[in-house]
Amino acid sequence: MKTNKLIKIGVLTGLAAAWPSLLLAGDGEALYTANNTWMLVATFLVFLMHLGFASLEAGMTRAKNTVNILYKNTAIIAIGLLTYAVVGFNLMYPGDFALGAWLGFAGFGIGVGPEDLKIIDDGVGVYTYWTDFIFQAMFAATAATIVSGAVAERIKLHSFLIFTTIYVALVYPWLGSWQWGGGWLDGMGFYDFAGSTLVHSVGGWAALAGVIVLGPRLGKYVGGGIRPIPGHNMPLATIGVFLLWLGWFGFNGGSVLSADPAMVSYVFVTTALAAAAGVVAAMLVSWLVTGKPDLTMALNGALAGLVGITAGADVVSVSGAVIIGLIAGLLVVFSILLLDRLKLDDPVGAISVHLTCGVWGTLAVGIFAAEYSLLVQLLGVVAYGVAAFVAALAIFLTLKVTMGIRVSEEEERRGLDITEHGMEAYSGFEMNPSS
Repeated sequence: MKTNKLIKIGVLTGLAAAWPSLLLAGDGEALYTANNTWMLVATFLVFLMHLGFASLEAGMTRAKNTVNILYKNTAIIAIGLLTYAVVGFNLMYPGDFALGAWLGFAGFGIGVGPEDLKIIDDGVGVYTYWTDFIFQAMFAATAATIVSGAVAERIKLHSFLIFTTIYVALVYPWLGSWQWGGGWLDGMGFYDFAGSTLVHSVGGWAALAGVIVLGPRLGKYVGGGIRPIPGHNMPLATIGVFLLWLGWFGFNGGSVLSADPAMVSYVFVTTALAAAAGVVAAMLVSWLVTGKPDLTMALNGALAGLVGITAGADVVSVSGAVIIGLIAGLLVVFSILLLDRLKLDDPVGAISVHLTCGVWGTLAVGIFAAEYSLLVQLLGVVAYGVAAFVAALAIFLTLKVTMGIRVSEEEERRGLDITEHGMEAYSGFEMNPSS
């Protein structure tokens, strides 16, 4: 998703709508239209993923916190779009870097009218500046959405929203510039096609930091044992996963950055097969380990496969994609079980899906794609892990000592819908405080 080659063709005030026909003729104009249209369709699909995240998180948590989950996911996409427009886009794609290709900034804001239209030529496709911005803006909020699920049911709303604003506005785009913006890791040959590390692990490290600072939900770990706290709506969780799977075709397919029929269709195939393999592996492993066919493990297996393939969907073989998905499905099960043993309470399995499998998918590029170095991929994983975790931990700890980040025990027992929002998701039903 590297798009740092920005070419401003010209400024024709009042004639911007006519630029494509002036700049491109014949087959070139058709290619421009096809590329631009496909990237906008991919943008719609990535936007749909936020409904998938909201549905999955709501279904996997208790009924008394549903409004809170939906509120956070609504706020996240709004915060992500606005902060990316104000600062994130030009921080992620600064054009020129200072400090040894570690940090750059092209200024606040984006173009504000048709006269600021630019044609983006990244060597693959040709499309508008606005399409480039809106496609990548949809990615920006995803990192915070990952955190939302992991810290669900016990974090103060205003503290979470402040964390989201800082992390999405500054940390995510700054780290993204290291590779997609042409920074130091890009120069070393690090590769992450659509964000196994740049999006998913960056969100996963922040989720891990949040879980550590917050602590587990009340009653989760009692007497040295692990008490399951099941989600209240498995149909909703399942719908969420299928929406995410659908949206992932835009997430990965749009990252081709053109409507190249061969490459887009190939990425669709590797994406779908890795997800399917993740489901099968998680089904079999969890069934063998727990003795029951666990739906939540199967659902997380699909997401594990999708996260795993995201770094190399365009460069690994079809058989490699299947193997990546199978291993991701296996890893997510054992990661969820291990985190529980470590008393790291993640209600939806977000850390295991996005961090564990994001790391695996990034390393898999160096294993299954001969042109990329495993050592460089490992360096990228470590660099992103240290920076993302430390940044998130610093933000959470600062919020904890200044305004607090966890609701009171009474508020947690009653549920955040009533105590934070003064409303219920399922009005008219008698609610059990433990549900």
